[in-house]
Amino acid sequence: MNIFNLDSPVMQALGKVADLMWLNFLTLVCCIPIITIGPSLTAMHYMALKMVRNEECYITRGFFKSFKENFRQGVLIGILTLFVTVLLIGDFILLRNPALSFSKFLQILITIISVLFVFTVMYVYPVLAKFANTTWRTIKNAFLMSIMQFPKTLLMIVIWALPLVLLYISGRTVPIVFLFGLSGPAWLCAHLYNKFFRKLEDQVLAENPPEQAPDEDEHIFSDEISENLIMEDKAQK
Repeated sequence: MNIFNLDSPVMQALGKVADLMWLNFLTLVCCIPIITIGPSLTAMHYMALKMVRNEECYITRGFFKSFKENFRQGVLIGILTLFVTVLLIGDFILLRNPALSFSKFLQILITIISVLFVFTVMYVYPVLAKFANTTWRTIKNAFLMSIMQFPKTLLMIVIWALPLVLLYISGRTVPIVFLFGLSGPAWLCAHLYNKFFRKLEDQVLAENPPEQAPDEDEHIFSDEISENLIMEDKAQK
């Protein structure tokens, strides 16, 4: 087998690596204004899922297509994410202050809220990238998915923590994190939630069949996660 053939596994793997590097670069650049972090992460997850599904895609064009389509909701969810993150970090700083005293209940409550927040963030941008919905429903569905996919959610958190762990272990990993610190975890996580998303997409389309087959780039409308899907997920566990 000629490894330089464009269809060879080696060349396809190299192409995937190059796509992830470029996707990471686009995401980092578009996150610089801070306020655009939400749309940038949404566009990154949009492209990561397309890559996992081996759908024909051009990274730059697809990225900015999703960035534009989800800009308003992405900005809102991004601001909410940053606000809650700063608020929770501030809470933990206060809790660790020896000069202040807080009840055990308050400490446990803040910890639980933080965990549920992280769970929701794992899914909120992928959900926004694929499903058309209101902002509140998007956040609610992301939270429900994180609970329904509990083991995978924990694994996703571990995956997203890996770049930070690498930086902590050695400063020599900075180039790796710079090149793949966002797109790499997004791509790996897309492998985890892809099957569940497929199931949800098929269910939504079965309940509300479109007049013509939807394009793979189109949003799938889902007002809320069906009770049947929740029960089916519980039964499988």
